[in-house]
Amino acid sequence: MFKRILAVVAGFVVAVVVFAAEVELTDDHPDVYVVQKGDTLWDISARFLKAPWLWPEIWQANPQVENPHLIYPGDRLTLVYQDGRPILTRDDDTFGPRVRREKLEDAITTVPLSEVQAFLKKPRMLDRAEIAGMPYVVALEEDRLRSTTGQIAYVRGLDVAPGTQVFLLRPTYAYYDVEQPDDNAREQRRPTRAKEWSSERGRYEPRLWDESIFDGWRRRKGEYLGHEVMEIGVGEVLRGGDPQTVLVHYGDYEIKKGDLVAVTPPEPFDLTFYPRGPENVPENMRVMAFTEALVVGPKQIVALNKGARDGVANGQVYAVYQPGAFVRDTIRHPVGDYREPELLFRPRGADVELPEEFVAHVMVFRTFDKVSYGLVMNGIRPVHLHDVLRAPVY
Repeated sequence: MFKRILAVVAGFVVAVVVFAAEVELTDDHPDVYVVQKGDTLWDISARFLKAPWLWPEIWQANPQVENPHLIYPGDRLTLVYQDGRPILTRDDDTFGPRVRREKLEDAITTVPLSEVQAFLKKPRMLDRAEIAGMPYVVALEEDRLRSTTGQIAYVRGLDVAPGTQVFLLRPTYAYYDVEQPDDNAREQRRPTRAKEWSSERGRYEPRLWDESIFDGWRRRKGEYLGHEVMEIGVGEVLRGGDPQTVLVHYGDYEIKKGDLVAVTPPEPFDLTFYPRGPENVPENMRVMAFTEALVVGPKQIVALNKGARDGVANGQVYAVYQPGAFVRDTIRHPVGDYREPELLFRPRGADVELPEEFVAHVMVFRTFDKVSYGLVMNGIRPVHLHDVLRAPVY
């Protein structure tokens, strides 16, 4: 019953600037909390706040401390009030300026590292020209269809010295924002496209749906966002030539013909962000894709069609809404009514669009220029493809 009530209430929430909201503590918040190993910043914030993304509103970071926003296991957090406003302090901050000696990698992360580690290190966003010009696996040891750790791959287009480390990559999806007609609400249900790489056919193909000729036309008229490419292994060049011989040191998946090869390491990532609301929400921000599922729930990853150029940043929290479904008004327009010959036309007003419904909150943890990845933090319903993102709800 509570979930149902929350969904109804959330549907009427008007998007607001999140930092203008009044901080509301949880009913059972502690006055003192000692940070434990395995905690996340989201978990700690949720102990004190009903809206964990308002963490910056209560966290009193000592600017004299190196990396003042970082929290470590064993830190003692105390809730105090200043001018009637709740403030969370770290006890050791009261003893004056000092430098933290803990290692950066020991700091509490904002999201569970185990849930997002693969998407922190593995994905790259490349454009068409980069994909077209990259070296690729042309054959495998003993003419195998697949290769794994300790075996040989032969790479064309690679010109580096023996001993050079290389990264084995596999294209996954090509992302698009699709131009939609303003007068067709039904077509606006699918405002993004994610085309999946087919190694067997050597091309990108639609994922989870059959793309019609009209879908392809709209995709070409829309904006190309880039190719998602995942690192699947690391190798070392043993011998030069064309092709060059590469020893696979390790692989998360079996290496196939057509896999790509890069010399540059992946871009560094940052886990020192904290949960917060966005100052504004980009227009038409949507759930564009997710991995190995038709719908997702808490602690699962979604790809979003907006990135750094749109103001999206790590730590930002968004509310996910499911667009309202179209239903037939069978009360006023019964199916099969002889007065409404549907074979000739569909009665005006027979279809009713239901209001959109809140389903979950998502926190962004990895941001590229045009695409970002988020982790579903909490929710009352599954997240679907093309769900729309708005300001977080309270």
